[in-house]
Amino acid sequence: MNATPSATVGVLHPGAMGVTVAATCAASGAVDVLWCPAGRSPESIDRAASAGLTGVDTLEELVERSDVIVSVCPPGAALDVADAVAAIGFDGVYVDANAIAPDTARAVGERFERFVDGGIIGPPAVRPGITRLYLSGDDAESVARLWDGSLLDARPIVGGPGAASALKIAYATWTKVSSAMLLAVRALARDEGVEEALLDEWAISLPGTAERSEATAQMTAFKAWRFDGEMAEIAAAFAANDLPPGFGEAARDIFGRMAGFKGVDDATLDEVLDAIG
Repeated sequence: MNATPSATVGVLHPGAMGVTVAATCAASGAVDVLWCPAGRSPESIDRAASAGLTGVDTLEELVERSDVIVSVCPPGAALDVADAVAAIGFDGVYVDANAIAPDTARAVGERFERFVDGGIIGPPAVRPGITRLYLSGDDAESVARLWDGSLLDARPIVGGPGAASALKIAYATWTKVSSAMLLAVRALARDEGVEEALLDEWAISLPGTAERSEATAQMTAFKAWRFDGEMAEIAAAFAANDLPPGFGEAARDIFGRMAGFKGVDDATLDEVLDAIG
């Protein structure tokens, strides 16, 4: 079947980001948006219920009923999720919207006759203009129409499988890796006893940087544990293009040191720097 606004869409697995991808698709006019609650957390079940998603008992039922399947999962699980869907014999359009390296995306695509590569930039889509879903591949335009008129801005781009993932990886390298570096720089200055001097210099030559480092600590600490797989994919993408993989590797280390703040939404800069240093 064609990926049209009347298609049935299955979403694997609607967490904090995936549930808004699913909900915005449903709001745009898809006949039904399915998900499989088996083995999912109570929080995920509550989110899906609030979003009006239709639960099915098994992955097999979801695959059999869906015209389009959208994968939104931790990057390290992208291949396993694709394998599970392919093993059931899915013949619709498979959309991988995970933060994975272009080569990983192309490997996912090899499992399906019809494949669209996706990359999400922005936070969960809770209001217009903040979240974009970039799509590449032969069916990118028809898949994008599933979100017409919704809070999620779905944008087809030129290029086959791997293009949308490359855009996502390039963007995330700047935003997330630079955040990790900023926190590491301040931790270094503190450890060496020159933090106050650094703050004075930032005020002269880079105004707003001190404030940015504080905001970065507060906004990143509680979710840093999620970034492990994404940083590994960044490193892999750089290595595949004969570029130094150390940016992603170093950021992965920094975020790993912050993993203990999972669920802590009021971590202070001092606490974060202590964890890093």
